[in-house]
Amino acid sequence: MDTDQNQALVARARVHAALGEPARLAIVDHLALGDASPGEIGQKLGLPTNLLAHHMKILDQAGLIRRRQSEGDRRRSYLQLVPGTLAGLLPAPLRHAPRVVFVCTHNSARSQLAAALWASRGSVPAVSAGTRPAARVHPHAAAVARRHGLSLATARPCHLDDVVAPDDLVVAVCDNAHEDLGDQLGGGARLHWSVPDPVATGTDTAFEHAYTDLAGRIDRLAPAVHPPKNK
Repeated sequence: MDTDQNQALVARARVHAALGEPARLAIVDHLALGDASPGEIGQKLGLPTNLLAHHMKILDQAGLIRRRQSEGDRRRSYLQLVPGTLAGLLPAPLRHAPRVVFVCTHNSARSQLAAALWASRGSVPAVSAGTRPAARVHPHAAAVARRHGLSLATARPCHLDDVVAPDDLVVAVCDNAHEDLGDQLGGGARLHWSVPDPVATGTDTAFEHAYTDLAGRIDRLAPAVHPPKNK
């Protein structure tokens, strides 16, 4: 066995060992469809701080999770599942919702791209909204959509209050929006994706990265969201 093969086996064994503990598997399952702060994970799973830190260290060493500092409250960080590390192994938790609402602060880029992407992948409708809507869709967002065969020509920023309904699955694609919402809408009705704001950088590359991030997440979420059972 050559060195590369041995290193690959060691890495795979580390992943399997990390997942061989129920609490760590629960953490990974929770992060499968959305990001969360350590505090949110601990509260959701009922884990004390010291035990949660232990499990996160092992998952980090196995290359399964990573941290990203919030673009809103800089004191917070969000845990993310590293894309591709569980290819083919991760069960998709089933969600039932009549509609998905993608939310960011200005509803001018990430949430608009997410809704457009979802339209070609999801089995339920999707719309987008903002907590503080801008006057128009960002030109770079419209441009990256066109490059990938999508159109934002008729998209207009809307306020969350004018869009969201009680049974919607709300996906915050922005740290600021997630933190602004706080405990509103009910924890079971919301997911968070800590997608970096491409507008802050303003480059085509930043918008492409945001598009790629959103596309990968939607590919994981779409098969898990189905219309309500009574519909």
